[in-house]
Formats: sequence, structure tokens, C-alpha cells
Amino acid sequence: MKLGRTKRKKRRQAALLGVGLDNHDGHKRLTTGEKFLVVGGSEETHERMTETVVKTFEELKQRGKPLEEVEPTELTEIIHRSTPR
Repeated sequence: MKLGRTKRKKRRQAALLGVGLDNHDGHKRLTTGEKFLVVGGSEETHERMTETVVKTFEELKQRGKPLEEVEPTELTEIIHRSTPR
């Protein structure tokens, strides 16, 4: 006998969060996008994190994959390639 509950497939949600901890100039930096948030950091660190996130989403778009469908190992690879040197 069934208890009347229906199984619903949970839709995965995902977002990227970048946190910079090297801010010593007193500025509060915050950059948001549809599926990301970058907070803190020095001006240079914040800029690098933001650039990395933007390039990561560009790569995902080229691959035709939304963030929610990317496996963690693949995402790690993309982020490492997207990080400015």
C-alpha cells in the first residue's frame, strides 16, 4: 500500500562563491552575477576572482552545460584553466 507521497525529482541548484581574505585597505568589495558572488579581497584579488568566475561561465557556455550539471572534477579543471596567471 502506498502512502500517497509522490516522488519529486529535486532540481539541483548551484552557485559559485569567491571570498578574498587579503583586504587591508578598508574597502568593501562585492560583485554579483546570476549564479555567483565574489566578496572581499584586495582590489587585485577581487579582480582576479571576478575574472576567473566570468571565464568559467564562458567556458561552461561553450560546452553547453549549466553549472548545475557539471561534475565537481570538471568544474575544478575549468576554474584552474580560467584563473589569470
